[in-house]
Amino acid sequence: MGFFADSLNRIQPSATIAVSTKARQLKAQGRDIISLSAGEPDFDTPQNIKDAAKKALDEGKTKYTDVDGIPELKAAICAKFKRDNGLDYKPSQVSVGTGGKQVLYNALLATLNPGDEVIMPAPCWVSYADIVLLGGGTPVFAETTAADGYRLRPEVLDKAITPKTKWFVFNAPSNPTGAAYSAEDIKKLTDVLMQPKNAHVWVLTDDMYEHLLYDGLKFFTPAQVEPRLYDRTLTMNGLSKAYCMTGWRLGYAAGPEPLIKAMCKLQSQSTSNPSSITQWAAVEALNGPQDFIAVNNAKFVERRDLVVSMLNQAKGITCPKPEGAFYVYPSCAGTIGKTTPKGVTIKTDEDFVTALLEEEGVAVVHGAAFAGSPAFRISYAASTENLTEACKRIQRFCGNLR
Repeated sequence: MGFFADSLNRIQPSATIAVSTKARQLKAQGRDIISLSAGEPDFDTPQNIKDAAKKALDEGKTKYTDVDGIPELKAAICAKFKRDNGLDYKPSQVSVGTGGKQVLYNALLATLNPGDEVIMPAPCWVSYADIVLLGGGTPVFAETTAADGYRLRPEVLDKAITPKTKWFVFNAPSNPTGAAYSAEDIKKLTDVLMQPKNAHVWVLTDDMYEHLLYDGLKFFTPAQVEPRLYDRTLTMNGLSKAYCMTGWRLGYAAGPEPLIKAMCKLQSQSTSNPSSITQWAAVEALNGPQDFIAVNNAKFVERRDLVVSMLNQAKGITCPKPEGAFYVYPSCAGTIGKTTPKGVTIKTDEDFVTALLEEEGVAVVHGAAFAGSPAFRISYAASTENLTEACKRIQRFCGNLR
């Protein structure tokens, strides 16, 4: 009998965390490394949010709280859903967790049985499939293409649904592609889900990049577009990205009460409550000024345009222009089969990113980690100076391939 659980064999370590860790290790060894692998803004948390956390500390709000969130935060979340999305929820329909990842984990682990299928548009965030596998479910990748702007076609969704499908995970703007969906785009997908034969499928929306939309695009979420899906939709969001609070760890979701209760039951036997101080900071984040988001977004747009332009000048690279989030997802198909100056043959996108890190000191994440190859993901949530230098190195790396 082995010591470690067999279920661990179903999953891999997070690829994005693994790349970021390797980049830090190389940096500690004195290497000149530019890491564009982590999905976090380089902007500091707004001062009013930090002040709210300090105030909570000074007032002694350092004790255990309710497992899935303090009443004040649940009220702020309900107000946010009404204000931003036109969705009405009661506090009893809200779950607060230690980051969006825990909320997704709770929802999937509380509902999946062996053989249950979970559909996710691919390319997709690295952790969806592994959480499904850990819960005994089966991830089903619904393929998207660069030609379609990495938006899922309704007929592809419909074809992926089987009697075993339990969830459809929908993330827009997308990590890793930055793909965004109009209300009309979403309606085509919800029409599929409203067909009587698909009435057993629930929707798990990952709206973490809601506020990071560019070029005048407006955000919509499935339960807003199709109110009849309200009773089988969990709408998830969080503070990490738009509010520059990745390390604070605060995610939340709203949905049907029985599901929220099941998620709370699971959380009560794992982490219990999220940090009390983070929760009070989150109240201020949601209720306080929101104007900093537009300021940050303007910088993201400048960086996006810079990176897209420079990458499209690299031999063998094709980089679509994303509509949201803070990632680009270029194809490296034109480099496959070529050899680096150090004699490494590029057979896969993992070979590409490994050689790029070793030979040029640029850390990015390979497309296979997101179920979309051959490609790689770059986070442009970094300084213009670092982005410019990294893109120059990528151009040089690609230009030296033979």
